[in-house]
Amino acid sequence: WRKPGNPTDAPFPPSTARPVPGVALPIPTPSLTLEQKAAFVFVFFLFIFLGLLIVRCFRILLDPYRSTSSSTWTDYMEKDTSDYRLP
Repeated sequence: WRKPGNPTDAPFPPSTARPVPGVALPIPTPSLTLEQKAAFVFVFFLFIFLGLLIVRCFRILLDPYRSTSSSTWTDYMEKDTSDYRLP
């Protein structure tokens, strides 16, 4: 049996500091450096850009002929027909 006054029965090891009743411990506040904040903002804008590109790609996949104007088709058609004319 151990005696109640034995230091090994204490809830804290003898080498650690014991909390003092009535004294509030300082709460560490997580702080970010300026470089970390800038990196988070940059990554945030990259995600927004990625989202816009994904939306644009899905719109093109759903209706591919809406994004091409008819003037580009007629320009190529006129160029192609003029190249094959007989002299």
